[in-house]
Amino acid sequence: MKIGIDIDNVISNFNDCLLEEYKKHDKELRNNGIVNEKEYIHKMFDWSKEEEETFYHENIERIAKNLNLIDGAKEYITKLKEDGDEIYIISGRDNGEYQEPLKMTEEWLEKYKIPYDSLILTNSNDKHAKSVECIKNNIDIMIEDSLSVCLDLKNSGVNVFIMDTPFNRKNTEIERVSSWKEIYTKISNYDNKEKIKVILDTDTYNECDDQFALSYLLKSQDKFEIEAVTIAPFQNERDTKKDSGISRSYEEAQKVFKLCNENSENKIWKGATNYISKGYHGTNEAVDKIIEIALKNEKTYLLGIGAITNIALAIQKEPKIIDKIEVIWLGGHTLLKKKNLHEANFKDVEAVKIVFKAKVKLTIIPCKGVASNLMTTVYELENKIKGKSELGDFLYQNFVEYTTHKNKNRWPLWDISVIAYMLNKDWFETFETNCPDINEDTSYQRNSNNRIITFVNYLDCDKIYEDLFKKLEK
Repeated sequence: MKIGIDIDNVISNFNDCLLEEYKKHDKELRNNGIVNEKEYIHKMFDWSKEEEETFYHENIERIAKNLNLIDGAKEYITKLKEDGDEIYIISGRDNGEYQEPLKMTEEWLEKYKIPYDSLILTNSNDKHAKSVECIKNNIDIMIEDSLSVCLDLKNSGVNVFIMDTPFNRKNTEIERVSSWKEIYTKISNYDNKEKIKVILDTDTYNECDDQFALSYLLKSQDKFEIEAVTIAPFQNERDTKKDSGISRSYEEAQKVFKLCNENSENKIWKGATNYISKGYHGTNEAVDKIIEIALKNEKTYLLGIGAITNIALAIQKEPKIIDKIEVIWLGGHTLLKKKNLHEANFKDVEAVKIVFKAKVKLTIIPCKGVASNLMTTVYELENKIKGKSELGDFLYQNFVEYTTHKNKNRWPLWDISVIAYMLNKDWFETFETNCPDINEDTSYQRNSNNRIITFVNYLDCDKIYEDLFKKLEK
């Protein structure tokens, strides 16, 4: 989970320290003390506006450098980091009040040994600035003390906890926290409760990209509850011809689980041994598992990165799951491609037709024209993942062997697109359209039916790869 944390009044005792400094200066000024306890610090004393502004601007940097920690802040931020959460310190200190705000803040965090993954400074005079950064960095929860910023975060769709202070109690809309122990408990419970339930349907041994996609999923369990991995059929020169690669893919998935230090017991299920288009209509453990999981959950996302055979069979066998699932499928090509749509995931055309005709919520990420942009090279992977871990070495070597076999210098990791789409839809552009018909030559035929599905037409390769490599390095 990605957690955004403000500094002042969330990690530091900013208000308490500032008030003490004001009291000291008031004694030097007129010694009238606090005249209005209901106001914020700036208006508590009988100072003129000029007196107050002069003292504040001349002393705020000294005060900020000497702030103390709120009780439990270091302890519980460290716990969150140890739990695998990513910590983003997001503070409004880039507002002209400090000479070197970044350096000052880095030194203060280092002084108290506060662990974090990223430090982001915004302008506190712009209440929307933190919302922009939270959306940009896919923050799951932001902890903040400013009421106006919290309201903007909430309106922007960002989950937020407000750290209770005497000066932000005018609103009860935002979930309020009063200690770091409470924050840690709420985040731990939230983490367990709010994960997206997913099934990954994969032809793991087909190319070299499924292994990356499965690794990406396993490394993103702060976001996902992985209910199952189901094995889809494939047919190319790497399969065994006996069971359309099911056994090899099953073994490959087990290997990836092990390299990610994850237990694969009761997680991986073998699927169809052939395509519906080639006469396969049997049942299998993958189809039964998809149905079982879909019926027990309120919502399950089926992430298809292979032939859509298992998903089609599950829909056929138990139509009740249609209202309880959402399918995100990498398959076919863009609607702009007028001729042959055949590619590995589109080979079972009858399965595609079954899913298209069912009224299941469906998003398609096309291969050519969209996912094909996720090109990488041996040289990039050598720099990014080789030597970083046993998993990284495995993925790198697998890519080398596959591209050498294909006599290619560059190859797309198509399948990671589906995982990335579920992680952050801001990295993608989509449009809704009527579900097309499929012609005899497997091209799409646009129509005006009432069946609306979503097509992805753009993805941000840089952001996807940045996130993937960061997670694979862990």
